[in-house]
Amino acid sequence: MSAIEQSKNIRQGLSTRESRLLARLAGAGHQIISVDDIETTLEVPPNTAREIASRLTEKGWLDRLFPGTYLIIPLTAGEEAVYTTHEYLIAAHVAEPMYIGYYSALSHHGLTEQVPRTVYVVTPTRAQSREIHGVPYRVTTVTERKFFGFEPTSIEGTTVQVSDLEKTLVDCADHPEFCGGLRELATAMRTADERGCAWDTVGEYLERLDNGAATKRIVYLADQLGIDLPARKELVASFTSGYSPLDPTRPDTGSTDSTYRLRINVEQAMLESTES
Repeated sequence: MSAIEQSKNIRQGLSTRESRLLARLAGAGHQIISVDDIETTLEVPPNTAREIASRLTEKGWLDRLFPGTYLIIPLTAGEEAVYTTHEYLIAAHVAEPMYIGYYSALSHHGLTEQVPRTVYVVTPTRAQSREIHGVPYRVTTVTERKFFGFEPTSIEGTTVQVSDLEKTLVDCADHPEFCGGLRELATAMRTADERGCAWDTVGEYLERLDNGAATKRIVYLADQLGIDLPARKELVASFTSGYSPLDPTRPDTGSTDSTYRLRINVEQAMLESTES
């Protein structure tokens, strides 16, 4: 049962040990804890730590986010313990290692006017997508080769990894379906260019990613938007022979363009409509 679901229940008092545990963990800056944290802090066996977590959840002092992971409900939440925390802090516990990417990173960097409801979590490990406090957390598992280009970002005093601006563009070109489609990517590229995006870094990231479709989409959009790519010649030389859909979120229709090795399934007018 989540803290929100418990909202009609009044919180119960703490034992001395429970009070000491929460004081130590909160004092160390922890908002989200694991059963291992309880075990280490109180020096108790795993079974006891799980029992303590379960008891504190019933009393309204912890909120179980998913198995073995809990949110500390602070005193400021009041008697009814209605509380949540920043989505990115929760996302950081959905997978390990991880970074915030795709649509979420576009929003973080101010490259979209949309406010995506889903939080996109990128990881090279297996992890489960889930919904917590009404927020969907979409886990995308990538190969180790693609797991790079992120930076530490402070969220409410806690460090969370978020893809940097250049990698965000490259990731969205790799999977436009995770950023709202090609129009959103075009808007993001235009905004990024106005903010002094390091396009040479984008080129390096594309070479490292080694995904033909992502490279073609970036080069195509850069040409349409009048963006000068320092490594354009090398990127064009790396185009794969097959034809990729310009926007994989749309029907596989439209003409093929041999210059970009793309199926142009988005009307030019649609990209031009991203102009502010």
